[in-house]
Amino acid sequence: MEKSLKIGILRETKNPPDRRVPLTPPQITALEELYPFVEFFVQPSDYRCYSNEEYEYLNIPLREDLHECDILMGVKEVDRRTFIPGKTYLFFAHVAKEQEHNRDMFRDMASKGITLVDYEYLTTGQGDRVVAFGRWAGIVGAYNALRARGIRTNRFRLKPAYQCHDLDEMWAGLRLIELKPGLKILVTGTGRVANGAMETLSVCDLVQVSPEDFLNREFDVAVVCQIGPEHYVRHKDDKPFNFSHFCSHPSDYVSTFLPFTNVTDILITGHFWDPASPVFFTRDDMKRNEFRISIIADISCDINGSVPSTLRATTISDPFYGYNPVLEKEEPAFTRPGNITVMSIDNLPGELPRDASHDFGEQLMRNALHDLFTGSDSKMINRATILKDGNLTPDFKYLKDYLNFAG
Repeated sequence: MEKSLKIGILRETKNPPDRRVPLTPPQITALEELYPFVEFFVQPSDYRCYSNEEYEYLNIPLREDLHECDILMGVKEVDRRTFIPGKTYLFFAHVAKEQEHNRDMFRDMASKGITLVDYEYLTTGQGDRVVAFGRWAGIVGAYNALRARGIRTNRFRLKPAYQCHDLDEMWAGLRLIELKPGLKILVTGTGRVANGAMETLSVCDLVQVSPEDFLNREFDVAVVCQIGPEHYVRHKDDKPFNFSHFCSHPSDYVSTFLPFTNVTDILITGHFWDPASPVFFTRDDMKRNEFRISIIADISCDINGSVPSTLRATTISDPFYGYNPVLEKEEPAFTRPGNITVMSIDNLPGELPRDASHDFGEQLMRNALHDLFTGSDSKMINRATILKDGNLTPDFKYLKDYLNFAG
């Protein structure tokens, strides 16, 4: 009996190349056993973290031409020149916030009658995401912060995360380092990203302390503190902090973060930031003698956002630059002691692609693929569908002007 649903795994086409996959070879074989009417095909790739041979070993066919597939799955944005008209695509499209750099890609999808399901909007009825790489961004981002500390102080050396075979090797290296007593590390946020950062930092046996103690005490051991928005903003009218109100009315709040800049050595940002929210601190604040932060691992990577020294996204191969607070400009990393080391990689999970891909695939299998494969009228799939046969779906009608922009 011929398989009735054909799924294609796309070769990643964004530059620089991303090595992650939406599903690993063992996950594909498990899915084909669970859904006998589904057949998978994989586009060959020379840089995917799972080799072509690993798919072939499990009898998963490699195929350059995926025109016969019904659903095409990738990770990052797809090269617009490769779109196949009328197909269903799943990937992180980064169009729902009207991202300018993806406008042409989005318009091509619409013109070719494509259905776009965006992983980012696969959510529960309460709005909680069911698939994400955020934990891995936090895990690797915190590691890079510590790696920068080792280079700055010349106290220890850590292998780049992407040169580690997997998470176990990365964390094994961390267990060998010693952090200077009195070092203070601050993590912002309480979600997947920030909690991933805390996972990495826990490997170093850092002592976790309260925000009050972090601000007011010095320690004879290295410490870490994790804070949420209730610790770094307040209502303009001094009303009691309410998280839901802050999310829906961020412009009603002002920053209270400045005291943390006087006592923090390493800042690791894992928070979600709305452009209407107050910035954590200003460039003038960074010129103050009291400003103590020497390393900023901006996992959130909001360019010119909550952290003003984040001037651009860095890359896995070149992760750091120096920010000169006096001149307010970028300089080469580690060349001037007074500069602040910035890490702002925007695809951090790509440094541990096998671990991150496995975890992501498990989330997809657990939460979304049954509905996708069986064609049920799934509210979850519908919420994540931005285009249906090239037309904006009701929840994304606000993208009409962005889509039809003729400039």
